[in-house]
Formats: sequence, structure tokens, C-alpha cells
Amino acid sequence: MGIILKWLLYLLALCVVLLVVYAYVGPFFGADFTPPQTEVREPVDLEVD
Repeated sequence: MGIILKWLLYLLALCVVLLVVYAYVGPFFGADFTPPQTEVREPVDLEVD
């Protein structure tokens, strides 16, 4: 049981490292992480007595 947990921990650490590497290297290979820039306007009704 301990061996399985140890390998799962290694796998989790490897996945975290790969995710960080992908976040830094991804834009060089065409991955675009920027959100779409759109302006949102909504009318607000203020009821003041």
C-alpha cells in the first residue's frame, strides 16, 4: 500500500511540474492564455427617494 501512495505522490509532483512548464513554454508554441478583451456595459437603475 505504501508503494502505491509513494508512486501516486511522484505522479502528482510530476504533473505539477509539467503544468508549470506548460504555462511558461506554451506561448512559444502557439497556446494563447489571454482572456478575450470585451467591454461590458449594463444599465443600473438606482431608486432614490
